[in-house]
Amino acid sequence: MDERRADTRMLCSELVDVYWTDLQGHPREILANLEDISPCGVCLQLDDPVHPDTVLRIRHPKGEFRGNVRYCLYREIGYFLGVELLPGYEWSPEAYQPEYLLDLRTLVQNSAKRAVEKADPPAPDQ
Repeated sequence: MDERRADTRMLCSELVDVYWTDLQGHPREILANLEDISPCGVCLQLDDPVHPDTVLRIRHPKGEFRGNVRYCLYREIGYFLGVELLPGYEWSPEAYQPEYLLDLRTLVQNSAKRAVEKADPPAPDQ
């Protein structure tokens, strides 16, 4: 699948409650795992499928997001939903950080910095 997000995804993991109304008009609630997050969207892993274009309410420990399901794919361990966050529900790390959050950009920058330092160690003090 082509990457279409304008913002960098940050890998994460945290259980969240997800609420929506199914195609028959029945209210639904399920526990989901927050897989990744960016200012404009999230990826959720669920046990049940959710129809694209469904509006979700995603409750996390600091509040909630609301978003529109862009895709729902089944992969060996469950359904993965790409959710575009609605205006006013954008994510920022200052407002909420999932329990486990990995910024790959920082990881790569630190790794590159260590490689440079290893290749060119500072001169000993004389």
